[in-house]
Amino acid sequence: MNIFKSPLKAASALLLLAVTFPAQAEVDPAFHLYLLIGQSNMAGRGLVDAESAQTHPKVLMFTKALEWKPATDPLHFDKPVAGVGPGFTFGKVMAEQNPKVRIGLVPCAVGGTSIKVWLPGAEDPATKTHPYDDMLVRITEAQKSGVLKGILWNQGEADRNSGAVYGQQLTELIGRLRKELHADVGFAGNELPVFAEKDAASAAAFNDTVHKLEGVVPKFACVSAQGLTDKGDKVHYDAASARILGKRYAEKMTQLQK
Repeated sequence: MNIFKSPLKAASALLLLAVTFPAQAEVDPAFHLYLLIGQSNMAGRGLVDAESAQTHPKVLMFTKALEWKPATDPLHFDKPVAGVGPGFTFGKVMAEQNPKVRIGLVPCAVGGTSIKVWLPGAEDPATKTHPYDDMLVRITEAQKSGVLKGILWNQGEADRNSGAVYGQQLTELIGRLRKELHADVGFAGNELPVFAEKDAASAAAFNDTVHKLEGVVPKFACVSAQGLTDKGDKVHYDAASARILGKRYAEKMTQLQK
């Protein structure tokens, strides 16, 4: 039964419905998303240079305003000192390996954060943010455009003396993310670099803990920090090393996806 008295009124009503309830944009299966999380060496602290502004036609970044735009460094916005990290180079390598797809980078790292605040409801006292909750909002919105294909994690400076408990915390984080994001994707973690001799023992113990998850946690790999250099502060990678790290993440992620 037609409740409208005329075709004109019916058309007007349908137009009103279309405006009130706009059609949901379809997810593009060829738009591959990667979530970037952790602390400052994922957010990037390398010096921004001319290369930082050179965009790639198939690599996009999800901005603070929840919009897609051509990726440049800094990807992150956690602190005013955000600079060159591994994410942009990672995205370019992944795009070059598969010209049929676009790469969407979703930056969510927060400098200085312990793994303890990467939990639902947890607040980072320094930034007054909620890293896990904020990340969940951003990646959920990003997934309306594309398909999550992997997670990159670089963290540990705040937890280098946590011992074996860190392995359990990271295992739980990986499981929680895969469940909440409905995506059984590859997860690439990290070693800690040794930029100061005083940090050698704690880095070795931390790295051993993370490497032990390989082969135990499905689709998990640890990215090497060997041979990389700092920006002079004994903590953060310089731009060149951050980019090398991005290539290493791409290599590991590619292996995980196979």
